[in-house]
Amino acid sequence: MSLRADAAQCGGVVVELESDDIREARARKARSTPGSALIYLRGPKFLIYVSGALSMWGDRMWHFAISVFLIELYGRNLLLTAIFGLVVAGSVLLLGALIGDWVDRNPRNKVAHASLLVQNISVTVCSIVLMLVFSYKQWIESIWDGWLTVVCYTVVIVLADVANLASTALTIAIQRDWIVVITGYNRGHLAGMNATMRRIDQVTNILAPLSVGQVMTLASNVIGCGFILGWNLVSLIVEFIFLSRVYRIVPALSVKPPTPEDGQATLERPEERTEGLVEKRGSQVEQSEVVTSAPGLSDDDMSLNLKEITNLPLCFGRFRWLLSTCKDGWRAYYRQDVFLAGMGLAFLYTTVLGFDCITTGYAYTQGISGSLLSLLMGVSAITGLMGTVMFTKLRKAYGLVNTGIISSCLHLCCLLLCVCSVFAPGSPMDLSLLMPFLDTKANSSLAAVGGMVAGQRQKHTYPMRGGINQPLLPDRSSIHWTNNTVLFENMPSGTEPDSYISIILLFLGVITARIGLWSFDLTVTQLLQENICESERGVVNGVQSSMNYLMDLLHFIMVISAPQPQHFGILVIISVLFITTGHTMYFLYARKAKRKPARRLDT
Repeated sequence: MSLRADAAQCGGVVVELESDDIREARARKARSTPGSALIYLRGPKFLIYVSGALSMWGDRMWHFAISVFLIELYGRNLLLTAIFGLVVAGSVLLLGALIGDWVDRNPRNKVAHASLLVQNISVTVCSIVLMLVFSYKQWIESIWDGWLTVVCYTVVIVLADVANLASTALTIAIQRDWIVVITGYNRGHLAGMNATMRRIDQVTNILAPLSVGQVMTLASNVIGCGFILGWNLVSLIVEFIFLSRVYRIVPALSVKPPTPEDGQATLERPEERTEGLVEKRGSQVEQSEVVTSAPGLSDDDMSLNLKEITNLPLCFGRFRWLLSTCKDGWRAYYRQDVFLAGMGLAFLYTTVLGFDCITTGYAYTQGISGSLLSLLMGVSAITGLMGTVMFTKLRKAYGLVNTGIISSCLHLCCLLLCVCSVFAPGSPMDLSLLMPFLDTKANSSLAAVGGMVAGQRQKHTYPMRGGINQPLLPDRSSIHWTNNTVLFENMPSGTEPDSYISIILLFLGVITARIGLWSFDLTVTQLLQENICESERGVVNGVQSSMNYLMDLLHFIMVISAPQPQHFGILVIISVLFITTGHTMYFLYARKAKRKPARRLDT
């Protein structure tokens, strides 16, 4: 390995790279000098960690509380929670490319500060509305024949959705762009910061919902809203100060790729489209569509074209620009070398094999207590942390691409336990419930046999209440939603199952698979950071978020189509098939990547 890597040019910015050994030696020397701890505490990495921890803590508290609040508001019904989940997923799916394009087009400090302000102000206003609704619910319901209540529900869902969109923009800006610049484009330091941020996310994923849940349990929902409101106001000030300081002490953050000129990649603003040229994003542009002032057009023709465009309604012109921006963003995503790796990660979102409300609700129907589930969630967090440690070790020993291959194999091997649980003793799976196309006689016979087998395996199996369970957003780069002990605390306590082998295999597979899952997630995250040009990081990561939510919507459809515990085995098998497809896509990317040298960053 050379002491100084060749210069890599991306988006018009030339970056010189050093080897990991040189940087590690420099870091050890810095740590050995007096006052190094104080220097680190004032350094950009520590400030980013603290800011990220405050942001994640607030996100986890809010995402946990809002679902419980919506359930309480609607009489312990899951309708508002389901609507909220679909609105959030749909908005990111539709607006992900636009959010990423906005991140690319604006200075880094403006993006971070604007996202931070919008997110925290939205949560603060939403908390105030919720406090008023909880305090004066009966009075509000009596106004306008109850329509004021509907207005309040709508305001709460819209504000919560705006907060989630702002959080998505902040995540793209900080975790996909800022830390790449802060680490000096060094692979080793970038992997370390990615792993540390994920460890912070894992810890806050457990402690934050627990803290606000205790406040809501010991006090009231109104006090819980006030607690979240106060946290967001304090967090807003601290994060704003810390991010501003990081921006000042890292001069490279103030430098973004220059606006591409003719023939280069860009996504035009509406006013730029009316001025002249419409360019396609990316370095592989084959041709450009000339709107005005194109070569070969006379002055009269140019004046006529300009007149026709300016006569269009402004709203229509902006709508066309939004559609074009989304289209160009998806094209830029598809054109990336890491497209298959990103798609592979997105396919992992179509699964019920995680600690969301669906899986834990199923566990309740199989005789698992809430306290035991809480313990299992803690163990899963520990295995997730093990995955982040394994990622850093494997990346240093075998390289980033090989780390993804090893993580994929480990993930799939662990999920085989979940497949085995479908056919193990104690499984309630009954395929007869999914065969309405059979004739009546055959269907009746199969149902009788299936019912007899199910009765022998599981005496206390019963459907979840409400028929269709609430959809949940995933718990990764990501979100925990509801308190399962609240949703299922009234489940009947029947006789215990004849065997716990099935449920033990299921959770053993889910928990151990998180080691490979988080290592694979970090691998793809760093591949996106390393291989995407600086001028396209925002839009490509925005489209990646859209793909994640799109595949998660399939998870919603799966659960809605097969909501009973007897169907859960089918959902497990379908989930493993989607995950296998995702890892196959990554294997195809890895095969292609090994055939050509790395282009962006030094190893």
